[in-house]
Amino acid sequence: MEHTSRSQLRTLPTGTKMLEDLNVKLHAAVKNNEMENVKELLEKGADVNSRAEGGWTPLQSAVLVDEDMALFLLEKGADLRARKQNGGTAFIEAGIAGSVRLLELFLAHGSDVNEHDDNGFSAFMEAAWYGKEDALRFLHSKGVDVNMRRIVCEEKRKLNKGGATALMDACKEGHMSVVKVLVEDMNADLNICDNQDRNALIHALKESSHKKPETSVSIALFLLDRGIDVKSRDENGKTALILAAEVDSLELVQALLEKDEVDIDDADAEGNTALVVAVKNNNCSMAELLCEKGARTDVGNLIDIANRKRASDLTKLLLKHKAKFVPKPPTDWEPTSKRWRDHLKKLYEIYRPMIGKLKIFQYIYYKIPKTSLVSIYLGLYGDTEVAVGIGHSSDMKFDKQKRFLEQCGNCKHLVKLFQHEKAKGLVYLCFPLWEHNLEEYLQASERGMGCKDILKMIFQAVGELHSLGFAHQDLRPSKFLIDLNGNIYLEDFDNRRKLIEGNKKLVNTDLEALSRLVLYVITEGKKPFEKIRIEDVAANSPDYEEALDLVKSLKSHDERGLEKFIKHPFFWSKK
Repeated sequence: MEHTSRSQLRTLPTGTKMLEDLNVKLHAAVKNNEMENVKELLEKGADVNSRAEGGWTPLQSAVLVDEDMALFLLEKGADLRARKQNGGTAFIEAGIAGSVRLLELFLAHGSDVNEHDDNGFSAFMEAAWYGKEDALRFLHSKGVDVNMRRIVCEEKRKLNKGGATALMDACKEGHMSVVKVLVEDMNADLNICDNQDRNALIHALKESSHKKPETSVSIALFLLDRGIDVKSRDENGKTALILAAEVDSLELVQALLEKDEVDIDDADAEGNTALVVAVKNNNCSMAELLCEKGARTDVGNLIDIANRKRASDLTKLLLKHKAKFVPKPPTDWEPTSKRWRDHLKKLYEIYRPMIGKLKIFQYIYYKIPKTSLVSIYLGLYGDTEVAVGIGHSSDMKFDKQKRFLEQCGNCKHLVKLFQHEKAKGLVYLCFPLWEHNLEEYLQASERGMGCKDILKMIFQAVGELHSLGFAHQDLRPSKFLIDLNGNIYLEDFDNRRKLIEGNKKLVNTDLEALSRLVLYVITEGKKPFEKIRIEDVAANSPDYEEALDLVKSLKSHDERGLEKFIKHPFFWSKK
């Protein structure tokens, strides 16, 4: 939007200047709760829907000042659906103010009980954030989505922003009574996670400008009593146990250690365990409890930390539990991967509890993006760089997946199992690490393979799957993984494949998807896979006629088989 210069302003009609002046005065009168001035300014022609800085309207400001003022402006034609620059509405502001009267009126005039601003905040979330219990109960009675997660734009989603719920907000801001209402009366889901994989327990233990540590502890103990998942982490990889140690709560640490799922030796992104935190805080009682519960004392150079704090009692305690001062060795290990180098280097250097020969950190920094519905993490099996999928040993689907992967051992272009480990009821499946999926590869500025080399390997991969008796049923660019050497592998981490057993429709579905993949690859992924059409191929493309014939043959369910398709004239030239 262009701004009006001073010289232009001097040439504006007198009426426009007067209106601007009236609007400025109207906003000031609303904020100062001067009803008579507001009435007078509106009579003189001030715009009831004019905008102040940040896109605020008089009605939105009035909600936070006086209910009667807001009602008056609404009667005078204030636009209830007007949004501020951040997408906020008068209805959402009423949630902040906790005004049941205005919330009810605005709903009657067409507000949506679940409407939210550009940061994903709804009136219900704001009421939870500011501890407005009456407003919370009213919105619940009107059918609000108690478990709605903050919806944000794709750009923010990529930064792992958003996804929080009203329960997380109440926990973070320390409103114990609101937390109880949400859990006990509204059945809020305890184990929903935000886009940084943090649940309500983690939010309860996070610092807030005005929240007292004892409030955090009380909320955390309440959530533990209600069965919340204790394995969630914060954005720095800290577990609830580590955060409990940070707030110096011996009671909460004891309560967490009673949970079988808690790993006493788990560490954050910097390699700090709960015991390391206790030693750094010079909390001898907590350190003693952790040592007696079996915490490792060979992590984090505890003696050095205690000595620097001149904490002789702590040093004696640690020595009693076999802690030793160990000089830090130099690190000269270098990962093979280019894309994941920094992540793997850091994983190699920090302490992590080993799972057999596997070193892994289930923390968002180490999560591989765009891997279907399953969470896949970077890992090190010995010194070998791997991708790791995790499932419960009692999960029949996961066991079925493991058995299928073992079948793929002799296949050249199907993702295969490298190794696996088991611990505490979980199975860790390790795969050879890849650099990119096909979608990412085609969007990269530097590519080493031509489209025909890519498509040959794609065809070979699908052919191998069919030879095992399965149809994939979900072929798309993100399913094809490319390693550092340019080898392509087909994955099915979310178990979409089906046994063919003579059902040609299943095979035909794969062939049709392959026809779109041909178009997607030869057009270098310039359009989304779902929207690619044969018309998107430029007529001057290399082997244009042959490419179209290959696509049409695949679409017509030609029964030559994928091995025959690889011998199609399209592949004869190397261009």
